[in-house]
Order: sequence, then structure tokens, then C-alpha cells
Amino acid sequence: MNSLNVLYEDNHIIVVEKPYNILSQGDSTGDLSLMDMVKAYIKEKYHKPGNVFLGLVHRLDRPVGGIMVFARSSKAASRLTKEFSSHQVVKKYLAIVHGKLEGKGEWVDKILKDNSGNSVVSPSGKEAILDYEVLAYDKKNDCTLVSILLKTGRHHQIRVQFSSRGYYLLGDQRYGVLDHVQICLFSYYLSFIHPVTKEEMKFQLYPKISGYWKIFETKLR
Repeated sequence: MNSLNVLYEDNHIIVVEKPYNILSQGDSTGDLSLMDMVKAYIKEKYHKPGNVFLGLVHRLDRPVGGIMVFARSSKAASRLTKEFSSHQVVKKYLAIVHGKLEGKGEWVDKILKDNSGNSVVSPSGKEAILDYEVLAYDKKNDCTLVSILLKTGRHHQIRVQFSSRGYYLLGDQRYGVLDHVQICLFSYYLSFIHPVTKEEMKFQLYPKISGYWKIFETKLR
């Protein structure tokens, strides 16, 4: 499993990079998922007979890349799930959005997932909160590099909150422009309390420089 980028592993957890356009967990399509890849990696490396336990404690949208943690025991899975559900985990994303966004701030909306699988800002939706901070603006391409602290985890939350304000993510085929270029959304920072040792775990990883990321190449080193 040379294609799997493992950032950290022990007997309780494994932290990896989710490639773009790979499912976090298997679905009805039957396509390869990151869970499949991690299970195969563990089985091969540790010569595990039979099925490999792996607990899914959070997800990233299929087109999105970045850092994910999986649990390697049921105890770790239960504790990590509680951390995520109580918003104790720090999740930061990098995004490139259309237009000129300035400064920093907090956005609070209500987001509703509709029957088509899209999400929309709606009074009947669930509360969605994020903080953003502008890192750079490129006048030539009229786009902004943004760091995002995700405080809740609604369906397509970042993509909807930005697009609803006119700042759609570059490469977002669903809420932006259909240009067939990879979406510029990457989970670059993750911190949490280790479910067993209670140590604070911090991970940071920048996206590989390709597609629209090349616009801000000097900022992503």
C-alpha cells in the first residue's frame, strides 16, 4: 500500500492523508474507500489474519483531501467519537475561493440537506459555524487563499457557507463553476486528545501543489 501516506500510527489510532476523490467510507458505488486502503495497509504490515478492525470517527467529502484519523480499537473509536461530537477536536482547512475576501471573522448559518443531496442555507436547517482568516489575495486570478476553522460539521458546510456569500470554492463542481478542475479544499490541520495516552496530538500537512493551488505556491511551503 505505497499510495497511503501515513502520518502517525500506534496500537490505538492511525492518522493518514486522504487523497482527493476517494471515499472516506465505502458506499453503494462499490468504489475504493480510504477505510479499505487503511485496512489493507494494517493487514499487510502487521500480518493480521481475518478482518481488521477500523473505526470511522469523522469524514471528509469525497472530492476533498487532507488529514483523517481512524481508531484501531473499539475503546479508541468510542472516545474519539465523543471528542468529535462534543467539538473538542480542532479541524482547520485551506481553501481558495473566488473573489476578494478580506480580514477574518465568524459565519453562522443554518444549513439544510435537501432531497437532491445538496445543502442550502435555510431557516429550517441546523446551525453551522466556522471561522475564516484570509491568508492572501491574487488580483490576477481574483481569488483568495483562506484558512478555515470548522466549528460544526454540517453536510458540505464550508462549500455552502462560502458559495452562499458569492465566494464559491475554485474547482467546486457542485456549488461553483463546472470547470473539471480539482476542488481547492484541504484538511491541513487536525488536533485531538489521544484516546488512551491523553496526549495532545497535532498534525499539519499542506496540499500538493497542483491545479489552482499553484496560484499560491509560495504560501503553501
